[in-house]
Amino acid sequence: MVGMARVLVVEGIAESGLDVLRAAGHDVDVRLGLDADELVSALDGAAGLIIRSATQVTAEVLAASEGLLVVGRAGVGLDNVDVSEATRRGVMVVNAPLSNSVSAAEHTMALLLAQARNVPQAHADLVAGVWNRSRWQGVELADKTLGIVGLGRIGQMVAKRAAAFDMRLVAHDPYVSEESAHPLGVEMLDLEELVAQADFLTLHLAPTPETMGLIDADLLALAKPGLRLVNVARGGVIDEEALADAVREGRIAGAALDVFAEEPTTESPLFGLPGVIVTPHLGASTTEAQDKAGTTIAEQVVLALAGDFVPFAVNIDVD
Repeated sequence: MVGMARVLVVEGIAESGLDVLRAAGHDVDVRLGLDADELVSALDGAAGLIIRSATQVTAEVLAASEGLLVVGRAGVGLDNVDVSEATRRGVMVVNAPLSNSVSAAEHTMALLLAQARNVPQAHADLVAGVWNRSRWQGVELADKTLGIVGLGRIGQMVAKRAAAFDMRLVAHDPYVSEESAHPLGVEMLDLEELVAQADFLTLHLAPTPETMGLIDADLLALAKPGLRLVNVARGGVIDEEALADAVREGRIAGAALDVFAEEPTTESPLFGLPGVIVTPHLGASTTEAQDKAGTTIAEQVVLALAGDFVPFAVNIDVD
């Protein structure tokens, strides 16, 4: 257990989160925009470190921070933290896994609708002075089959929302049984069968060795030409070159992507294809999700520094 500790906050989190830390008696040191060397020196004497997605907590950073007890990631993904090195050094890593679920599910619906009705393309035409009703004719969601790959928390939220649009729901998830999917009105299928049946396909997968490159040329070859694909999960799950080829050749109708293999990215074979809609990883970019993430991560860090049970610790229990 630690009394008053210095907690270094190197990316912007909600003020409500900072207040939680201060209320627990900790010294909150907010320093934004540090480079790798500045991060190492700023960590001197810090017991806690709070980051979002931009800061790289490498083995070198962890090696240089003697008294560090906990790293808090205000969000879900931990691609930017060397968790195994933290574990080796007895540094707890915590995240905020529930904070962005609603926002991610809603952004998925936004992209489903934008893809179905060509909203960004029609908007771009019209503000450029072109009234183009016939070119941007869309399709309805009602009575279409939505294939959900990954029926975890966010996948289930998307299923509920899509059901309200009268979509037929099928899903693939090796960890979810037919019985638990049934109350959601979802039929479980194997991945090939799902891709062959889907009119829309949405991905809700964690990036693991099994899921990286899962949506490849072979799988896309099974799709109907009208398939529209949505990814608000993680980049790298889709082979972007293969997807660009399939859209360009008219083998699938289009895609709406919020995430990319490399981020930030400003160049991609997918950019500029009329059937492709892109957003710059906005899935968790809502006021509510950021508030939840900041408050949750502050609460977890306070628990860790007090030596209490930490529900969202991803690696170890530190005594």
